[in-house]
Amino acid sequence: MDGQGSLRDWTLMDRYPPIADHGLVGDLQTTALVSSQGVVDWFASPRFDSPSLFAALLDHDRGGFFRLSPALAETSCKQLYYPDTAVLVTRFMSADGVGEVIDWMPPHLTRTPSDRHTLMRAVRTVRGTVRFDLECRPRFDYGRAAHGLDVQDHEAVFRAPGVSAHLQTSFPLERDGNDVRGSFTLNVGQEAAAVLTVCDADGPPPPPPTVDGVTAQLWETAGFWQSWVHGSNYRGRWPNMVNRSAITLKLLTYAPTGAPVAAATMGLPEQIGGERNWDYRYTWVRDGSLSVRALLDLGFVEEATDFTHWLGDRLRDTAGKDGEPLQIMYRVDGEPLLSEEILGHLEGYRGSAPVRLGNAAADQLQLDIYGEALYALSEGREIATQAGYRGWKVLARNLDWLADSWDRPDEGIWETRGGRKDFTYSRVMCWAAFDRGLRLASDFRRPANTELWTKARDTILEQVMEHGWNEEAQAYVQHYGGEPVLDASLLLMPRVGFVSPRDPSWLSTLDAMDRTLVSDSLVYRYDPAASPDGLRGSEGTFSLCTFLYVDALARAGRLRPARYTFEKMHTYANHVGLFAEEIGPTGEQLGNFPQAFTHLSLITAAGTLDEALDRQR
Repeated sequence: MDGQGSLRDWTLMDRYPPIADHGLVGDLQTTALVSSQGVVDWFASPRFDSPSLFAALLDHDRGGFFRLSPALAETSCKQLYYPDTAVLVTRFMSADGVGEVIDWMPPHLTRTPSDRHTLMRAVRTVRGTVRFDLECRPRFDYGRAAHGLDVQDHEAVFRAPGVSAHLQTSFPLERDGNDVRGSFTLNVGQEAAAVLTVCDADGPPPPPPTVDGVTAQLWETAGFWQSWVHGSNYRGRWPNMVNRSAITLKLLTYAPTGAPVAAATMGLPEQIGGERNWDYRYTWVRDGSLSVRALLDLGFVEEATDFTHWLGDRLRDTAGKDGEPLQIMYRVDGEPLLSEEILGHLEGYRGSAPVRLGNAAADQLQLDIYGEALYALSEGREIATQAGYRGWKVLARNLDWLADSWDRPDEGIWETRGGRKDFTYSRVMCWAAFDRGLRLASDFRRPANTELWTKARDTILEQVMEHGWNEEAQAYVQHYGGEPVLDASLLLMPRVGFVSPRDPSWLSTLDAMDRTLVSDSLVYRYDPAASPDGLRGSEGTFSLCTFLYVDALARAGRLRPARYTFEKMHTYANHVGLFAEEIGPTGEQLGNFPQAFTHLSLITAAGTLDEALDRQR
């Protein structure tokens, strides 16, 4: 550990706990992961996409971590959320007593970006006597920046270029090289606190905390989350899973702009030891657009509207410029530059290298995003009416551009790096763009080149029916020409209205997917034997695709397998109801964590299935 001593012997499981062995806390501008061992092993500040302070998940020795847990190794752990909140409780049980560490971040409730973010950790003993240890070992800028340290009795200040981290505690701290440690014992009913504030290097120091003040902040934060989630209008069969998914989407949304990130982390592998290790801390047009329907279904109109405003700003930014109107992803503030680099000094999660910072897929052509964008803008009348005339003109210009540009090979929804193809899903979503544009023009009586849009819409439909359907497979397939490959992205075809959910051709496609893509109710994103992404290695089933499958089954009237698949999928959630991107061959969660796309698709699948079951009564 950089030559420093440690208060414990780290096993491999300690160094790299399972990806799923974490809870998420956040303040609506950034997040932190806390393992069930009480270790903060991922935290970036001041934004989701900022350099990390703790990144032990990507390199235990070089990444940095913040541990607060009992000194005894012989403890069992249990982690849970305080009901309907983002307040995380990690409980430690031993022969001597039961202790708890409670983690949360006070939410930033204004739309102003903040350079000051606080991780609060309350400690208490609820039975017997428990001795706790603290280790705080920050490694700034993904472990690339050295730091200085000032230590007083109850405060340590870590200083790196442009940033400082203030650790304040109700118990004494001591220097450990260029890091700090502390130990203290609590009897039943006693409490302690550790507060970490990250801010600009020149920012004023935070006021010293008190245990009572920390407790008051705890209940204030819990009250905020309970009030927010109780604003949901979901009254279906799975309130716990839906509420947890809604809270997770909220945690992954950058409040100043309303832009959700795809996941809280970067670099977590889709295969242990593999090279599919991406940076997901950015806003995908696709993911954000599809979240709009999920948020509206729950009654969260403000959050849905915030994203559509962000999306409208991206369209206006490129109005009148040459090139593509939209990138597939942006930073949370709308910045389009996302160059990719390799952090070669990090070994990666359990040796899964390379660790990539940034995402080169931002430069890809993915034509489906225009359909998802129009899908978002057309879903709610409250949203569509806010664009105004100027907003409509921007939208109409983009559809005019798409009418001349849709018929091109692209990299597709899965961001393949093996060359462009004529992906069926991309064509389907271009059809959806024109279909929704025509609806909006009619509903709001806006000027539009309806003849051009109608011709494009109808041409795409005929093309997909002729080239996207494969007689041999008796299914709609991933791309035109070549060997037929099934693709779970096409599960969205009935949701956007391209085909009827009970059309014979669609039911035949569902049957083909069940034979090829479904493994014990879990769904691969495409035929595992026909990977188009140009990368070595394999991947697990995609949790997003499993929930899309549930949605499609329910729409097709196949309610028994839909409900079975949906409820079985819940058993793959982690101990606090969170999902990563994939499920591996032994049931482990893989990929960046937690993934927003998975949670939004859970919400939409629950709603579709609820409605279908209600109609069956």
